[in-house]
Amino acid sequence: MQRTLMRSLIDWKTSRNRKPLIINGARQTGKTWLMKEFGATRYRNVALIDFTANERMRNLFAGDFDIPRILAQLALEANTQIVPGETLIIFDEIQEVPRALTSLKYFYERAAEQHLIAAGSLLGIALHEGASFPVGKVDNLTLHPMDFIEFITAMGKGSLAKAVREADFALLQPVFSEELAALLKEYLFVGGMPAVVSDYTLHRDMKEARRLQEGILNDYDRDFSKHAPTRIIERMRLVWASLPSQLGKENKKFIYGAVRRGARAKDLEEAVQWLQDYGVICKVPHVSAIRAPLMSYASISEFKLFALDVGLLGAMSGLDASMVLKSSALFTEFKGSYTEQYVEQQLEASGLKPCYWSSANSSNEIDFVIDVKGTTVPIEAKASENLKSKSLKAAREKYKLPLCVRTSLAGYRDEGWLINIPLWAIGALEKVLEDTQGVSGEAAASTADMP
Repeated sequence: MQRTLMRSLIDWKTSRNRKPLIINGARQTGKTWLMKEFGATRYRNVALIDFTANERMRNLFAGDFDIPRILAQLALEANTQIVPGETLIIFDEIQEVPRALTSLKYFYERAAEQHLIAAGSLLGIALHEGASFPVGKVDNLTLHPMDFIEFITAMGKGSLAKAVREADFALLQPVFSEELAALLKEYLFVGGMPAVVSDYTLHRDMKEARRLQEGILNDYDRDFSKHAPTRIIERMRLVWASLPSQLGKENKKFIYGAVRRGARAKDLEEAVQWLQDYGVICKVPHVSAIRAPLMSYASISEFKLFALDVGLLGAMSGLDASMVLKSSALFTEFKGSYTEQYVEQQLEASGLKPCYWSSANSSNEIDFVIDVKGTTVPIEAKASENLKSKSLKAAREKYKLPLCVRTSLAGYRDEGWLINIPLWAIGALEKVLEDTQGVSGEAAASTADMP
């Protein structure tokens, strides 16, 4: 298993401004494995502290924040020496001991030479409940489910993954396009949850992949019951269960009334917030204008909701494995919801925070809009090889946009104002934009050039 975030961890280790690091992410995205792998490959030894049901650690942090005392007791707990620069200290499931989270402030102020990483599957919920967060005293990274490029690597196609990451279309097209499209269909079913991917790469068993996905969904449901306030548990389940139907609509804007007849925002917005804190949904806000910075034009009340992972969405929808064997049915069924879910997931994994735009009369809608390298870029996700781009043309004319992106099953194509990126390469979007003159403004065509 290779995770792209490892490169960020290596950069963190050598940073002269290094702070204690918190790795955010939903349950079962691989945070514990990543921290252990980083420690095993980049440090002489690891002091792993698991706070789950650990009364000793709760007592250790119940007193003052005397860092030398805490370090000495942590060394006893981990049964190892803690040497600055040679030992990686790992606080796993840190939300179980809120004062351990608070202690990161004092590690930064009094023991900056120590290398310390913390993670917690339910950290977002702990903060929602009022745990003290060391604002400004920690670095943050987020671990998402495995993206498509990581999936290709796990499938034993490391060279192919490297070419996709580098957006080397001259090498990939047309020779490898069919293979990449086939791998993409598998990814849409299997998704990016590491345990599911790991088993699938070994056995190629879609039935078992689905069983593992259903197990993850059951674990999430149990967490809802265990950690959420009783008053909103049922509403959380209703919102969560509504995702497949919400995304299966022609207009994928989240509708409260589609969750339960007569439901309004005030009835369900707390449930939505809890699901977001838990990490299983991603909110994509509507923007009233395609101008930078996008968040200045973002709506609080109008948004789309996507699932954490396309494979989990398929399990929730009851998607049959036979769909993977059909030529393009997986991309076009359910109003292209799997295609949009996939694209949103790849953008999130790339660190790009997408929004979406629609015209005042809703006659035109852009699936995603991102701010990247000082440029606002609209993205249309096509579920087939249909290359018509009416909405992109309308948005480009209205906002004088230098560059638009369409991603579809068609191959790479640069039309000056419009670039078509194959769906299997959307994870390399930033590299494509770096290589495109349009982003720097050198090739920004006037709207008069629009076909």
